[in-house]
Amino acid sequence: MTDVTYDFSGRVAVVTGGAAGIGAEIARHYAQAGARVAIWDLTEPGDMPAGAIWCPVDISSPDQIAAAVKQTCDAFGGIDFLSHNAGYAGPTLPVVENDRATWARVVEVNLTGTFYLAHAVVPVMQERGFGRIVNMASLAGKEGTPNASAYSAAKAGVIGFTKSLAKELAQSDIRVNCIAPAAVKTAILDQMTPEFVQIMIDKSPMKRLGYVEEAARMVMWLSSQDCTFNSGAVFDLSGGRATY
Repeated sequence: MTDVTYDFSGRVAVVTGGAAGIGAEIARHYAQAGARVAIWDLTEPGDMPAGAIWCPVDISSPDQIAAAVKQTCDAFGGIDFLSHNAGYAGPTLPVVENDRATWARVVEVNLTGTFYLAHAVVPVMQERGFGRIVNMASLAGKEGTPNASAYSAAKAGVIGFTKSLAKELAQSDIRVNCIAPAAVKTAILDQMTPEFVQIMIDKSPMKRLGYVEEAARMVMWLSSQDCTFNSGAVFDLSGGRATY
């Protein structure tokens, strides 16, 4: 991949779900660009970028988010970037076999948690007069994944929420966008059968999985001063699978 250099010196980046996978790669990219990084995750990262801090956060808990905002602002003085990647897929079940508690938990984490984060972080950005929010949605929110109705509905909600918040903040210097990836090569795929992984690969016109580096590079651009006239947009990361 071609290297593109960003200078985020003096900026503060919050990365939810930053302990592993896509989030961890995004945290590394922010740090390499000079940003100070706060990783908000239930799990303590095994390998954090130099100078980063960890805030234990369940994004479905407004109290834990408020505590993380305070910890981050106390450590770094504010928040400029919010890269929101934390989520919960839930079990893969047909609608008729699902239950209300499971549905509610998936929606609470993925959709309501996105609201809780924005509710807490946007005022901090407004005080600074600058902000970039990048929500990690999913192609499931555009296509609908069979046997993942709660996750698909919640991620569709994240897309709608992103568009709404972007319009609210459009006349400020706060940009709100989201990314809708198809399957990305992370450790979670090791929990799936090779046959299921191959099905996901076959859906892509490029006939491969996405890479965490590709997601991170997109977040870097969406966080940069080059992203000035893009807000409320959904950026597909699907190898050509999404054509709408």
